[in-house]
Amino acid sequence: MPHTQRQQGGSRGQCTSLLPLLLPLLPLLLLSLARPSQAAIHIPSNYHISDLKKPPVITTQPESVTVFSVEDLVMSCEASANPPPIFRWTKDGEEFDPGTDPELKVSERSGSFAFYTVSSSMETLKKFQGKYICYASNEVGTAVSSEAILNTDLPPSLQKEQPVKKKAAEGESMNLKCNPPPSSMEPIIHWMDWRLHHIQLSERVMLGKDGNLYFAHLTAEDNRVDYTCNVQYLATRTILTKEPIQLTVTTSNSVVRNRRPHMMRPSGLHSTYHTLRGQTLELECIVQGLPTPSVSWLRMDGELSESRTTKAMSDRRLKLSNISESDAGEYQCVAENSQGTTTHTYTVTVEAAPYWTKEPVSQLYAPGETVRLDCQADGIPSPTISWSINGIPLSAIDHDSRRSLTASGSLILKDVNFQDTAIYQCRASNKHGTILTNTNVYVIELPPQIMTENGSTYTVTEGQKAILDCETFGSPKPKVRWEGDNASSVLSDPRVNPLTNGALQISNVTHDDEGLYTCSVQNTNLSISAELEVLDRTVILSPPQALRVQPGNTAIFTCLAQVDPRLTPPLIQWRRSGQKLFQSYSEDKYTFDGPDLIVANVEPKDEGVYICEVITKLDMAEASGSITLVDRPDPPVLLQITDPKRRAVTLTWTPGDDHNSPVLEYVVEFEDQGSKERGWEALKRVGGNKESASLPLQPYMSYRFRIIAVNDVGTSDPSKPSELHNTPAEAPDNNPEDVRSESIDPDTLVITWEEMDKRSFNGPDFQYRVLWRRAVGSGPTWHTNYTTATPFIVTDIGSFSAFEIKVQAVNEKGEGPEPDPVIGYSGEDVPLESPMGVGVVLLNSTAIRVAWAAVDRETVRGHLLGYKIHLTRSGSRGHHRGRRAREPATTVVVETEANEEKRVISGLRPFSHYSLVVTVFNNKGEGPPSETVSFKTDEGAPGPPMSLLLDSPGETEMTLHWTPPAQPNGILIGYLLQYQQSDDDSPMQVETIDDPTVSHLTLKGLDRHSRYRFYLRGRTAAGDGEPITREGATTLDGAPPANISLSVGETSVNFTWVAKERHRNVGFQIQFLKKNGRGTWKQSEMVNSSQMFFQLQGLTPGSHYRLRLTYSNITFWEADIETEGTGVTEVQPSFATQGWFIGLVSAIVLLLLILLILCFIKRSKGGKYSVKDKEEGPMDSEARPMKDETFGEYRSLESDNEEKRTASQPSLCDESKLCSEDNLDYNVSSAITTELNMDESLVSQYSRPSEGPEPLQGLPDSSPLNPTTVSSANNGLPNSVAILD
Repeated sequence: MPHTQRQQGGSRGQCTSLLPLLLPLLPLLLLSLARPSQAAIHIPSNYHISDLKKPPVITTQPESVTVFSVEDLVMSCEASANPPPIFRWTKDGEEFDPGTDPELKVSERSGSFAFYTVSSSMETLKKFQGKYICYASNEVGTAVSSEAILNTDLPPSLQKEQPVKKKAAEGESMNLKCNPPPSSMEPIIHWMDWRLHHIQLSERVMLGKDGNLYFAHLTAEDNRVDYTCNVQYLATRTILTKEPIQLTVTTSNSVVRNRRPHMMRPSGLHSTYHTLRGQTLELECIVQGLPTPSVSWLRMDGELSESRTTKAMSDRRLKLSNISESDAGEYQCVAENSQGTTTHTYTVTVEAAPYWTKEPVSQLYAPGETVRLDCQADGIPSPTISWSINGIPLSAIDHDSRRSLTASGSLILKDVNFQDTAIYQCRASNKHGTILTNTNVYVIELPPQIMTENGSTYTVTEGQKAILDCETFGSPKPKVRWEGDNASSVLSDPRVNPLTNGALQISNVTHDDEGLYTCSVQNTNLSISAELEVLDRTVILSPPQALRVQPGNTAIFTCLAQVDPRLTPPLIQWRRSGQKLFQSYSEDKYTFDGPDLIVANVEPKDEGVYICEVITKLDMAEASGSITLVDRPDPPVLLQITDPKRRAVTLTWTPGDDHNSPVLEYVVEFEDQGSKERGWEALKRVGGNKESASLPLQPYMSYRFRIIAVNDVGTSDPSKPSELHNTPAEAPDNNPEDVRSESIDPDTLVITWEEMDKRSFNGPDFQYRVLWRRAVGSGPTWHTNYTTATPFIVTDIGSFSAFEIKVQAVNEKGEGPEPDPVIGYSGEDVPLESPMGVGVVLLNSTAIRVAWAAVDRETVRGHLLGYKIHLTRSGSRGHHRGRRAREPATTVVVETEANEEKRVISGLRPFSHYSLVVTVFNNKGEGPPSETVSFKTDEGAPGPPMSLLLDSPGETEMTLHWTPPAQPNGILIGYLLQYQQSDDDSPMQVETIDDPTVSHLTLKGLDRHSRYRFYLRGRTAAGDGEPITREGATTLDGAPPANISLSVGETSVNFTWVAKERHRNVGFQIQFLKKNGRGTWKQSEMVNSSQMFFQLQGLTPGSHYRLRLTYSNITFWEADIETEGTGVTEVQPSFATQGWFIGLVSAIVLLLLILLILCFIKRSKGGKYSVKDKEEGPMDSEARPMKDETFGEYRSLESDNEEKRTASQPSLCDESKLCSEDNLDYNVSSAITTELNMDESLVSQYSRPSEGPEPLQGLPDSSPLNPTTVSSANNGLPNSVAILD
């Protein structure tokens, strides 16, 4: 056994004394081989440990290879280990040393080993064919690679072939053979023509897996001489082109005979295929026939797998991918055309090379532990399991009682020690192959460490699962213990479970779980703490609802959630049918507005379930709503009238679409064809679950029915009307109602009733039979008459006589039921007599009792309705201000009941003259009045004074002004004034005024801080009258305002203040001073303190001001302000703005203009100048040599102007056409030009011709050369001038 060593390392947590000196952190990974993946022992990267030996791990497996040339023979193997591994090889189970063979060369580096050939002959390579295994070893153990097979083969080549010619008749099948050269490589076949174009494949023309080209039947277009089979080998990058095949298709004039399908490949009715688990199997079904057969596949003992089954080559191939044992069975290909059907059955058997069902795990073990290495594999046939240690079979190693094998293939090592450290190989084999896995058993002692950081905080929400980490590492594996705040174990709670990795899992967390938790390693002083913070779970308070929306309307979902305030605002995600919704800006379909989702213009595609997800960084809550499109129902259809009876029918119908809103009821309407002007009327309502209704009908009517459906959304359109249905005539069912007498005129009896509805006539020739007789003394004889309308009038029967009357309905079919008589009276007349014995008793100054004797009922000549008392007030008894009061007479009428003989009347005016009469009245009117009774009311208390005004002449005085009562109700003898402070607890003070002519009173000595309530009453001999009430307070002396606020603008300041309550108004002034070192104080007009607002205007923008408010020449408020805007720099006066300077400049300009005019006159008269003068003058920069024919003469003015228009600064002389360049010096200072241009508006007055102005072309209105605009702000003068020396 290789030597092993004991390792020591440091720890994390509270204990740091195990290893005071540690080497730098070394990440380690122990790997073992496994098919060819590796199981691994992971030593955490943050585990502090000194240098640890690593067993070999093969990182690059040797690969099987087929050698076609000497360059292809390369076999390599790579492994990692500490110390570096030593490699060795076996070939066909025998030791093989590549370095000893002269035809091989070895390349060996740290961690890798490769050998390749140096031979130049393929023949010499055949001896290297075999199975190779690589072994990588160091002192920890030996890792074994997978088996690699090396084969040799020659590249495929073509033999000399004879040209092939095929001939067949149209409609026959054909098979063109490719016959690719034999090779260990799988060829790829391409059938092409001589232009290297692929032969078009179809259901009729197919490529077989054998490389042949099959024709289900031939057509004339298959006739060609260049069918070429190209064979491609990917491994050798070779394409071999076979000899072209000539196919001749003969045709005839006869009709091609159809043929039933027949198998071409595979032949016969049945074939068997063997395959291995995990491989791909392709079944093909190539058939001939005319017309071209169609092919379908089925599994005879089950269903075809949709995920692992595909069809190709026009369904002629069935491909089974990643085959498993369940794919074994029978498959069938069915080919059919119009002539018949053929089938082929495929039996598929599936076996399996060995594969792992459970692999042993590489582990670290402490001395004395028991190791169990479970190694289980499956396959068809079942594989055998064998073990080896460091590549040596277990059977070849000395027996050790501590080692044992179980029946399932597991290897058990008891009481392991350091010598048991090795790499153990488990090998599973059957006839289809061998698999091998390496497992590291590393017996070592490593001190425990806690890998998780101390003091971690875990934040979860209620109801979640919390996992508190406590990752440990060591050998043997450390055991941890968790404790809560009170140092007690937390495992008693069934919601708390320790995990195998040391973590603590708490399910369904509550707020009670918050706190500090401690994880410690048993038998050490290592521990860490972790804090658990529990937040409120996210709860949706207002979930989306199930919305029922009409098409085209807007649906709004609300998803209002409550989130723990310690969390950041949540993300609200909406989904429909599982798909995320995004705001659509182009269509405006979905709009997200806070917790709302707005779905606009709802359509059928918008129906579905909408889910609101409220997502925080810790949890998520969701709720769902839905949109269901609803609409008014469609009208019922197929109305049918069934079961007709004398007065009823049954109406049936078929309901229309309810559009997702159930029908609540059906309204059956009818239309009377004899009264179409009445339109459609409701006849009956039935429940929404009904499809028929029994309808009551009236006789002698022509019906047409229709139905309206009603749901929550609205009503449907009416259905199509039914057919007509007529009911037969019958005698009337009823008589008219409310038969009565409405006689008004004397000596007449007016019999009236409610007209019957036409539908109640029940038949033709409808009339009313009117019957009447006297109620007393006339016997049983009834007077009868017929009429068709109300009323019926009977005359000459006396006034107010009682009659029995009745009205009966009759028609052609008979009479209505016998009516009951009612009592009616003939017309009334006015009463004949007046009441007698009218008397008046005075009850008090405002009430009387009137009595009279009842009249004889016979004289009333009608229904006695009662008596009327006509009470007239003719005026007051008293004198007002020395003259009798004159008032218009007023009359009131008091009605009594018929049986009353006295009445008390109240509400009379005291101290007044009254008279009254009494009459009796009936429906016709009043009888004659009784004799007049006059009386006078006694004196009473006066009414309240008409007005009361308060005025305060001083802080402790109050003057009251009033006017007398409008209703003195007697003779005023004075007034009574009562007053008190408003706080109700103060005593009432009284002032008596005995002079009724006094209209004001001044009270002194009042409290200036209190409000008062005043009560003023008039007085007569009958007592004190009703008071008039006022409340007020004295007025304080005025004072200037306080709490002044400012609002500063560019040129103004707004002052606002609150006027003092109860203070007299005072006037004050606002003074302001501009703070520039000069100027005087300015002040506003007088401001009244009651205004509460004032705007001070006329200030300069961007300036500093001092403000103060004065009252009685005393300043009571001051402030400094700065107005808004940009300050204006004050222009200092200069001589350029003085009048004398402007006059001087104007004179100079005028003189220049005169000179220019003289120049023009001189040119017009002289015309020519000497050449010498011209030559001595300065040459203009744009002057051109003159032609010979103009020598000694100057150009015309027009030509000069044309030339000068190109100058960058046109001169005044040029534009005004007053002179030419010949008599002006253009080398003067530019300042002159500037000055002339600036004063151009003046010059233009002299330069314009008399016929009118001619505008300058091409210049803007604001141009200095355009004289049409003169600024009024500067009085037509230039903004600046050039000063010339």
